[in-house]
Amino acid sequence: MSHPPGGPVPEGYQVFDAATLPAGDNVNPYAFCVALDGRWFLQKGKMIAYYGQIDFHGIGHGRLDRLIASSFHSPLHAADWVVAEGRGKLLLADRAFHVNSYDLQDGNLTVRAGNLLAFDPALSLKQSIVPGFLTLIGTGTFVAASNGEVHFVEPPVRVDPQALVGWADCPSPCHHYDHAYLQGVMGGVRALTGLGGASGEEHQFEFVGAGTVLIQSSEVLMDERATGEVPQQAGVPGGGPGTPGDQGTQGGRGSPQVPQLPGQLGNIQRRFGL
Repeated sequence: MSHPPGGPVPEGYQVFDAATLPAGDNVNPYAFCVALDGRWFLQKGKMIAYYGQIDFHGIGHGRLDRLIASSFHSPLHAADWVVAEGRGKLLLADRAFHVNSYDLQDGNLTVRAGNLLAFDPALSLKQSIVPGFLTLIGTGTFVAASNGEVHFVEPPVRVDPQALVGWADCPSPCHHYDHAYLQGVMGGVRALTGLGGASGEEHQFEFVGAGTVLIQSSEVLMDERATGEVPQQAGVPGGGPGTPGDQGTQGGRGSPQVPQLPGQLGNIQRRFGL
């Protein structure tokens, strides 16, 4: 679209409105537009803008109990999600990570909880037996983010835990450790303390059987951030520099500390890519 010379829009950029935004498609590699006509589940903090008449409801509101009972079965993650209801267009993004939509056809797909941005209530969400992952079952569309583009591979395959986005229609993975990792003095130290094993060359998730594994083109996990957290930046309402002496936070007010396992066991989270 054209814009006045000297206007605020850089040359080569397109200006969108409610009519020109794509419906159910990517705006660019980092943002996705949901054409809402009814309800969708959204992870908190992932909506960046919207057009239309849309309301947002927390999980557990009485009027939506029937929808929750049929589509949302993950009490551990309930506080991280809302229901978007109405008609309009929702723009979704996550800290400039790659964003894509995926279609399930009478299938099941397990995805890392932090990567799942939104899904159609036609799908049923359940907690995976693998910590830190959620499973979608049925037929419908979901939107997920990744640190780099996503690639699809077939089992049997071993995957660096930090590159793993999810897997579809195949059994849950098991842990595989390199033989040298278990041997010698260092192997004994690691077995006793839980230290080490962070590298994908030492520890992998092993997939067998039929199905598809989704891996991102990066061995760096998406940074975890509490949903709804206000960035500690000057000019951001509720942000600004942290208050010295704030307890239980990292970097001051608005940055809740991620719970860690006690002592050396805390390294297990890092080793398993959780």
